[in-house]
Amino acid sequence: MERYFAPCPRGLEGALAAELGRLAAVETATVDGGVAFAGPLELAYHANLESRIASRILWQVGSADYKDERDIYESAAAIDWPRWFGSGRTLRVDVAATRSPLKSLEFATLRIKDAVCDRHRSIGGARPSIDKERPDVRVVAYLTAARTTFYLDTSGEPLFKRGYRREGAEAPLRENLAAGLLRLAGWIPGTALLDPLCGSGTIAVEAALIALDIAPGSKRKFAFQKLSWYDGPTWQRIKQAAQRRAKPAAFAQIHASDVDGASVARCRAHLASAGVTGAVVVEQADVLARPAPARSGIIVSNPPYGVRLEGSASLAAFYPRLGDALKQHFPGWTAYLLSADARLPKLIGLKASRRIPLYNGALECRLYEYRMVAGSARRARPVIE
Repeated sequence: MERYFAPCPRGLEGALAAELGRLAAVETATVDGGVAFAGPLELAYHANLESRIASRILWQVGSADYKDERDIYESAAAIDWPRWFGSGRTLRVDVAATRSPLKSLEFATLRIKDAVCDRHRSIGGARPSIDKERPDVRVVAYLTAARTTFYLDTSGEPLFKRGYRREGAEAPLRENLAAGLLRLAGWIPGTALLDPLCGSGTIAVEAALIALDIAPGSKRKFAFQKLSWYDGPTWQRIKQAAQRRAKPAAFAQIHASDVDGASVARCRAHLASAGVTGAVVVEQADVLARPAPARSGIIVSNPPYGVRLEGSASLAAFYPRLGDALKQHFPGWTAYLLSADARLPKLIGLKASRRIPLYNGALECRLYEYRMVAGSARRARPVIE
């Protein structure tokens, strides 16, 4: 039985634990920012390919108590690193800590790197080269107050990088957070879904992948393919089974729109790159005027805030109008709006039935649930000077 840890956006730990359980992980335990779990080595293949919420899949290779950097070096040097990867692989070491007594995590990182390289040199006379940008192998150490746990990253690029987005293109919303929003909203395929502020289409693409049962990692490579235990035939069998179950890209009651034509074009390009164009109807439309695409359904959206609009005054004017539009055009719908702007619930003029704390990267957010019932759920808006 192997031990793993999957970091994820904070606030999605419970959703990730449930997802890993469906992948046959056992002994799942949530902590702030991730989920520890156990399973066979083959589970690393499945979790990387199938997890929509995890940021990485880390495979535990050692653990020991420590008091200082010398203890950390010795415990790292005791691990049989050459068993897992050859000296010809490039290497990066990352260290994270909670309540560690060490004065410098940078020095601890250096000592772990030295230990890994020294272990290689003692076996074969050669040591791995360091590559901080695109390493073949990433060693991760996590320090608590008295214990170090060592992992090998089996993912490589973060799992939210699905492989369909154009190189260098960034989105305000990471893909695994978008998938988590859909899970928290309780959306299931077959239910009408709308993102009326779709931007580059992250939520729409994630919904389409879910609706068509397409594995989110099916278009990318993983770091486990450079570890010694990688079994190509086993990986191909797992990947091909996922490909066979994927459904054709037929319309899946998913809608996306944006008032900005360039955003609509990016959304369509990403849907095409992901191979899910036929599942989503994309329109150029103003959220303040567009009609509902069905009698009932779910809105999941990340409204603009901060740098995404020109100044505070624009936002203060936009939020009340957004609330009016939702109330007027979407009775029978439930809206889930993610925002880092604390003024949104004050200005939108709707009563939130749930407020779920989440993080978009380092940005603290809330997911607000609004049930659109005609003739009710309104409240007076405060006057904002």
